[in-house]
Amino acid sequence: MTLQRPAETRPLIAHVVHRFDIGGLENGVVNLLNRLPRERFRHAVISLTDVTQFGKRVLRDDIEFIELRKGPGHGLKLFPKLVSVFRRLRPAIVHTRNLAALEASVPAWLAGVPIRIHGEHGRDIGDLDGSNRTYRRVRRVYRPFVTHYVALSRDLERYLHGAIGVPADRVTAIVNGVDTAAFAPSPGRSRPDGLPFVGADLWICGTVGRLQPVKNQVALARAFVRALECAPAMRRRLRLAVVGEGPLRNEIVDVLRAADALDLVWLPGARDDIAPILRSFDAFVLPSLAEGISNTILEAMASGLPVVATDVGGNGELIEAGRTGVLVPPGDDDALAHALLAYASNAERARSAGLAGRARVERLYGLDTMVARYAALYERMMAMRSGNAIPDSTQVDAGPTTETH
Repeated sequence: MTLQRPAETRPLIAHVVHRFDIGGLENGVVNLLNRLPRERFRHAVISLTDVTQFGKRVLRDDIEFIELRKGPGHGLKLFPKLVSVFRRLRPAIVHTRNLAALEASVPAWLAGVPIRIHGEHGRDIGDLDGSNRTYRRVRRVYRPFVTHYVALSRDLERYLHGAIGVPADRVTAIVNGVDTAAFAPSPGRSRPDGLPFVGADLWICGTVGRLQPVKNQVALARAFVRALECAPAMRRRLRLAVVGEGPLRNEIVDVLRAADALDLVWLPGARDDIAPILRSFDAFVLPSLAEGISNTILEAMASGLPVVATDVGGNGELIEAGRTGVLVPPGDDDALAHALLAYASNAERARSAGLAGRARVERLYGLDTMVARYAALYERMMAMRSGNAIPDSTQVDAGPTTETH
């Protein structure tokens, strides 16, 4: 007699991204995959291009990774393959993320996927303020194929309502969360492998992220040089760490070399040991030209660091200006330099801001809270699809994105 396996009852969530590589968006997906209850959800990850070694951060062994090797441009030629993949997987939900993956909502609809969620995580260098008419038009064209939207910041929520015309009841605000156990303060400075700076009197400011134009780490290099020009005595104490890899690396090196400051800066490339690296900093800096909700700001705050960041996207939602950090205008190297010097010259102010940031993360931005909100959204959408009512206690709330300072 042949024994039949019991039918699989857990719904499958198919997560679609442009590329599964190091990045804040992808890190959020990893956290979700690792934390959503295994007994409640199955998952697949579909990368329109490829899946890098970053995929090894997913700890579950029951998740299928699919690479489609898409070339540049619109993915219309990829639609038949996507339809085929969706029909094979038969997901309950397809969850696309950011504009580069939005087009997958059409083949998901063609394949009969009942729920198609799209997440807006942030902006790129081609649309820093959301005013790009082409991007707006594309989002409006795909709007009928999306069942529900997730906005990671108030800024993106307003954009979806206003510029794209998505009704309020089709948008849920879910802020990112951070693992407050993995990212936590340490009593003393940690010593990650390769850190060249030794000395209790040194003051290290640093940033973490892919070295790309929208992150604008070149501005941080210029601000660091400007800080040394404004306070020459700081050359003995002030150090900079720029952790990450990408196309801006040579330009950053050129700025520092021209100012004879290259020996004061650590450029270790891409790293996996971000938690101990953050614990080696005295302050965290994010000079981005655009942001959604920054994972690295949350990780830095959880690590007890004061944060200096540009006032773009969701940065002002995370940072309580004047209490947990400082917000400066994007592209203002002088303002960034003086913010760094203000913390470097006042250790108690920096320490107080770091402690306040840690408390704020613990109160509002825990990873378990984020995961619970996604789980509630998925289950609510499936319940609505099946016509089953669910108790008010399981409804998704917007969480800390609605807090005012």
